[in-house]
Order: sequence, then C-alpha cells, then structure tokens
Amino acid sequence: MLTFTKPFTVTEPPIDQMQVTVMRAELAAMIERKTGTDGMHDSVYPPLGFARTTQIHHPVHSVCEPAFCILAQGSKRVLLGEEAYIYDSNQYLVASQNLPVSSQVIDASPEAPYLGLRLSFNVKDIAALALEFGLAETGPKVRPQRGIFTGALTPTLLDPVLRLMKLLDTPQDVAALAPLISREILYRLLRSPDGWRLAQMAVVDSHSQRVAQVIGYLSRHFREPLRIEDLADSVHMSVSSLHHHFKSVTSMSPLQFQKQLRLQESRRIMIGERVDAATAGHRVGYESQSQFNREYSRFFGMPPVRDVKRLREMQLGQVAQAGEPGEVGDPGR
Repeated sequence: MLTFTKPFTVTEPPIDQMQVTVMRAELAAMIERKTGTDGMHDSVYPPLGFARTTQIHHPVHSVCEPAFCILAQGSKRVLLGEEAYIYDSNQYLVASQNLPVSSQVIDASPEAPYLGLRLSFNVKDIAALALEFGLAETGPKVRPQRGIFTGALTPTLLDPVLRLMKLLDTPQDVAALAPLISREILYRLLRSPDGWRLAQMAVVDSHSQRVAQVIGYLSRHFREPLRIEDLADSVHMSVSSLHHHFKSVTSMSPLQFQKQLRLQESRRIMIGERVDAATAGHRVGYESQSQFNREYSRFFGMPPVRDVKRLREMQLGQVAQAGEPGEVGDPGR
C-alpha cells in the first residue's frame, strides 16, 4: 500500500481553544476591515480573497478550484454530488481538485456577518512541496480519496494566516513575502492529520494524478462529446478503473461531472451574457433543447427561464443593498 513518512503519523498536541478563539477574533476583525460590505472582495495578493454576507442566500453552484478556506465567522454547507461538508469557524476546508459543487452560507446575520477567507493554490505546488520535504513516498497505489476535506483550525495554521493578512497593509512587501507565507500555510496543511489527502497528489503516476488529469481534461473540453473509452486510454486506465477511482475523488462519474460543468456554464452564460436558454444549451454542447431544459430543471430545481429570472432579481437586490455591482457568488469562499 501507499505509505507516508512520519509527519503523517505524529499526533498533534491538544488544540488550545482559547488561543484559537483569540486568533480567530483577530482574523474576523481584519476581514471586516478589508471588506465592510457584502460580496466577494479581492486583495493586493491575487491568490487571497474574502467574502462577507449578512444574509443567508440560495445555494450557489460553481466550480471550486484548489484552495484553502477559513471562516472567521459563520458557517457554510458545501455539497459535492450527494455528500455534504459543513464547516464553521472552528474548521477549515480544503479543495484539492477542480470540482463542481453547490454551497450555501447557513449562518449569517447583520449582527454577526459571515466572514470568509480563501487562499488559492496550484496543485503542482503542493506536489512539489510534498516531494521536496519527503512528506510522501511512492509505493503500490491505493484508492484515491475525496478531493474535498475539512480539518480543525489550530494556532499553527492561524499564525501564518494572520501574518499574511497583516502583510496586506504593506503592499510593497507583498510580492516578496506573500508567496513565502503561502508556502508555509501549504506546508502546515501537509503536516496536518489529513495532509496525506493532499500528498497523494505528489505520488508519480498514481491513480490520484491520473484522475487529476481527467478532471483537467473535462474542465477544458466539457463542451465536446465524451467517449469514456478514449478518456480511459489517455491516462492508461481501464474504463472500470477510471469510473472507480474518478468517483472516489469526485463522488460522481465522468459523465455526471461533465454534465454539471455544462449546466453551470450555461447558467453563467445566460446571466452574464444575457443569451436565451436555447443558445446557452447549444454553446455548452447540448444538441437537444428538450434534454437541456430537462437536465437543467432537475439540477437547479426549475426551468432555465425561471431560474435566470430569479437570479437576476437577487443580483438587483444585492446591488440595492450594497450600492455596488453584485455577484451571484463564489462557493470556494
């Protein structure tokens, strides 16, 4: 079986909850200062972004890119297929793959706004770091694990996060120092009890890497007809093995994965480019309008026209409340 080096077997010391509470309060104050209004907010360091909301909205469907996410305040539910991941200010969430998810803020109010932080990362950086410090070693392959997981927030993780936040106040230092702190955060994640879930990406020619290749291909070519046999051949796997390991990571089949990408992109096109359902369906690869309408209604809960009308009304409400352009949302934050 695939084995990992000692960092993954060492038991971490008990978490000092009082220290975590103090550090989390400091983080919440920093995010509030960087945001101030509801919505998504970028920073001077592109991989780092923030989210703030005082309301509970409908679930948001999107593709969650590889990232490390913390909630300084509030809680969120993330759905991957039929599986739910619920986390709050005591936990973090990590996505190690590009995955179509549905997410919903489930705890937010004007008195206690939902305050989130997202640090995006490159899977190649994780693999390089794991190999550089010997945090994973090759061996016979095991079944890959889910591409999303949660873990307990610790002072060890919060410390570099707070330092990264403080660095934003001196923009002239960001280019030189922010990548170093981001690297430290990734290292701490790899050393965490669930770090092996990330380290599996570093195992050369593993099933995890092959599934990652398939995910990358589908993300770029989801509009094209899908031939599972050709896809399996491209990563030197049998069709049954591809299905088995792909579902282990994503909780869905390659065909279901492609369908979700198509439907989410069609929704984005209709809202952002204001095209009709027939045009959007055709642009994402549907040849049958009736099939597109049927699958869209099943996935989003209502026909395209009604759904887009509802989302546009939500956007107008957000604009009126915030006094600035609104967004449908970003589940990764």
